[in-house]
Amino acid sequence: MTRDDDAPTGEHTESTHFGYQNVPTDEKARRVGQVFSSVARRYDVMNDLMSAGLHRLWKRQAVNRLNLRPGMRVLDLAGGTGDLTALMRPKVAPDGAVILSDINEAMLREGRDRLIDEGVTGGVDYVLADAERLPFPDASFDRVVIGFGLRNVTHKEQALAAMRRVLRPGGCAVVLEFSQLYLKPLQPLYDLYSFRALPLMGRLVANDADSYRYLAESIRMHPDQETLMAMMTEAGFEDCDYLNLSGGVVAIHRGYVY
Repeated sequence: MTRDDDAPTGEHTESTHFGYQNVPTDEKARRVGQVFSSVARRYDVMNDLMSAGLHRLWKRQAVNRLNLRPGMRVLDLAGGTGDLTALMRPKVAPDGAVILSDINEAMLREGRDRLIDEGVTGGVDYVLADAERLPFPDASFDRVVIGFGLRNVTHKEQALAAMRRVLRPGGCAVVLEFSQLYLKPLQPLYDLYSFRALPLMGRLVANDADSYRYLAESIRMHPDQETLMAMMTEAGFEDCDYLNLSGGVVAIHRGYVY
């Protein structure tokens, strides 16, 4: 986070990044909300197109690293259209529960409708929630997972601290997120795909090139693997680690609470 040195004397406006733009901090959440309200109805289709279906394998890997057991209570944070919830619910059944939460009402509605249509009903609750200010008591979950949502949070350190707060002793958090490619010879091709192909697909499929241009930029602005692991440690998680997938295009970070 930075401060705007061009503000009038005596007035300092906190700012942060929205993709490659620098915007007032209190403006980012509104802009991110507009992006996801715009893409909500075509979000799942675009995920399949953008990743050639790989996002489904990445999500299964993330769920596997949670080591879920029957009876657990799990928070799917920024869970959007419910992919992770659908994978986790059978693993905690019959007595466990998954809370699907998102700050964006349109995305949460899509997730609820989709899961109901797929017959996923019992053992799932839906909560409109800000990742930085979770409306849950301390130590109320066995597991917390956030998939492709942390990079859109304004204050990531606050979201990580909130995740740590709501976990019970013995719990763990998993962060599935786009990260930094470590196969550097592929970087030019990856950049071409991100900044040319993604906006084009967004325009043709979702009628929204700008939102997908932002999503590509937000990936580049997200902390790299080591930095995010250090942020989790700073937030109070222990034994933190990460697993790179697809050459570092995606990474799964994990931290424990003891």
